[in-house]
Amino acid sequence: MRTRLLLLTALVVALGASPAMTPAAWAQAPKPAEPQKGLARVSQTAEIAMEKGGIIKIEFFADDAPKTVENFVTLAKKGFYNGLAFHRIEPGFVVQGGDPKGDGTGGPGYKIKAEFNKNKHDRGAVAMARSNDPDSAGSQFYITLAPAHFLDGKYTVFGKVVSGMNIVDNIKKGDKMKSVTIMDAAK
Repeated sequence: MRTRLLLLTALVVALGASPAMTPAAWAQAPKPAEPQKGLARVSQTAEIAMEKGGIIKIEFFADDAPKTVENFVTLAKKGFYNGLAFHRIEPGFVVQGGDPKGDGTGGPGYKIKAEFNKNKHDRGAVAMARSNDPDSAGSQFYITLAPAHFLDGKYTVFGKVVSGMNIVDNIKKGDKMKSVTIMDAAK
């Protein structure tokens, strides 16, 4: 019994004397390093392969519309967009797709909050389609065929076409996306 008491006392003294346990030691502990500038960060792009041929490459604006980009990327990685048609074509204005019903009324079964930002509806802008409720976007997106600045600040622009705009210009109603592939790249 006496040995146990002696061991317990020694343990308590040793723990109490540990510099890591004192407030002064905590105050003197080294601070975490600041993030290093200039390190590569991962950015994502999408490649939409059309059934009739051609690839549309989209660069995302993840800093300006993070939840919208995350939503699109998640749906694409699940294969949601594969085989869906561009159901709305407005010559000189937009092509719209991403509706599983194919008539402008479908979506993934949920809505996401709008992330209006500084990005403009220039030719090749990629933005979320929605109803009159600003927070009603889900899976439908559109690509502008010409500048449409009257939409700026009213719809979430989350990317831009960086190659394949000639493919976009030739999309007809009912043309299908064969696949949407997400590409990770150091930026």
